[in-house]
Amino acid sequence: MSENVILLVEDNPDDEALTLRALSKSNISNEVVVARDGAEALAYLFGTGAYEGRDVMDQPQVVLLDLKLPKIDGLEVLRRIRADDRTVSLPVVILTSSKEEQDLIDGYRLGANSYVGKPVNFDEFVEAARQLGLYWLLLNEKAPRRRT
Repeated sequence: MSENVILLVEDNPDDEALTLRALSKSNISNEVVVARDGAEALAYLFGTGAYEGRDVMDQPQVVLLDLKLPKIDGLEVLRRIRADDRTVSLPVVILTSSKEEQDLIDGYRLGANSYVGKPVNFDEFVEAARQLGLYWLLLNEKAPRRRT
């Protein structure tokens, strides 16, 4: 069951390792599924490709989404998440090093729940991961499953 899974969509191996380490250091023990490009993230969420047969009604607790991704960029991933009834209410946190104001505007316009700039300093990154985990995994009430 994936209800406590974090889907990390990150193509940079260093940022992936840093995020996993920061979550661990923050005592966030949820399973983390890593998708290394936008196409893999969508395959996981919609049960296609390598994830064929995955119960798509069993979605992650939160998606941590980078924007600059190969194959399908993060904003397009977000657009497709919000366009599908199965994932429309899935919490999506954009976690990116992008400082472009247009990315911020587009992220919120497309339905991101939060937009977090990746701190450069590791201690600040750990604190950001701790706060994200505290809010999205403990405090936030997950939307109920849609009945089919």
